[in-house]
Amino acid sequence: MNRAPRLVLLVAVFSLLAPAACGSAPAGDTTVARDAAAGVKLTRIGAFSSPLYVAQPPGDRKRLFVVEQGGRIRVVRGGRVLRRPFLDISSRVVSGGEQGLLGLAFAPDYRRSGRFYVNYTDTSGDTHIVEYRRGSSPDRANVRSERQLIFQDQPEPNHNGGQLAFGRDGLLYIGLGDGGGGDDQHGLIGNGQNLGTLLGKILRIDPRPSGGRPYGIPADNPFVGRAGAKPAVYAWGLRNPWRFSFDRATGDIAIGDVGQDAVEEIDFRTRGNARGVNFGWRAWEGRSHVDPGVRVVNDVKPVLQYTHDRGGCSITGGYVIRDRRLPALNGRYVYGDFCAGNLFTAKLHQDGARGNRRLGLHVDALSSFGEDQRGRVYITSLSGPVYRLDPR
Repeated sequence: MNRAPRLVLLVAVFSLLAPAACGSAPAGDTTVARDAAAGVKLTRIGAFSSPLYVAQPPGDRKRLFVVEQGGRIRVVRGGRVLRRPFLDISSRVVSGGEQGLLGLAFAPDYRRSGRFYVNYTDTSGDTHIVEYRRGSSPDRANVRSERQLIFQDQPEPNHNGGQLAFGRDGLLYIGLGDGGGGDDQHGLIGNGQNLGTLLGKILRIDPRPSGGRPYGIPADNPFVGRAGAKPAVYAWGLRNPWRFSFDRATGDIAIGDVGQDAVEEIDFRTRGNARGVNFGWRAWEGRSHVDPGVRVVNDVKPVLQYTHDRGGCSITGGYVIRDRRLPALNGRYVYGDFCAGNLFTAKLHQDGARGNRRLGLHVDALSSFGEDQRGRVYITSLSGPVYRLDPR
């Protein structure tokens, strides 16, 4: 089966995520009812230039940081967007489509060390994972502190992944897509099923220098010592894990893996149980066996999926809600779709998802979610606004 890439369509609708045809709200695997009891609203906190992510560092509840695709990180302090960016690397970033400044993560010891990490595509379209440090002012980064951890050649301009997140183990997790194009076209089995590349994986590293190398490899990473495998690989068989997150209460991981022609999926594993897991791409798109010629053994199927013919085109993964102001949503995972824009919540379990429901809220060009230190959830629109999920 030869399915052409849909990048042209993406750019035409300024989609950050992965290709598809637009539609109505995703319906999931079963009938989806509206959650009338949720009692939530969207509060606009500012307007930005193509915002892609929201984060807040440990030990600093005064500042919120918004990632802009063009290469800037903006500071919101006291409800006001500061004029000068926290970091501006726009001169080295290619922006547009699925490229740009894509991810941000603050080290668990940020209050002391000032270390934070970004994921961006350079002017040649290749991926860089870079460490910076806070400057003399908490509102400004020290751009001269740059230290590169990972460089990854990108064969195509799409499926770059982009997410960075620290787990409860204090280690840095990195999402990379399969290298782009269509059908995971690079190599006989594609990149998702090739342990010899970082593409199509979630990586797990200690970002501190180790043994003369820019980062360390945890000894319990699943493929340490395996011939031909990259030791940084933690989970594999992914197409474009644009956004994944850890439940702040449990450490469980939820991955929104963007589909190709037909299926969008959410993958979920309890804390520590994504280690070494193969999520099946390119043999499987969701629960559909699309390439039987690629042999996959013991792969794990998504806990929730929806098809394009039932609406949506490109999943935007979110967070398990732990905001004490929203008790009716406690423990429910919030997610959406770039094209459809409607917000949904579901309870995720390793054996499936339950209670998939409409939240009754809509965000145009839904590019990402974020979370602050209080567990409040934010939603970004590629067209400019950033919202917070608040009680009505």
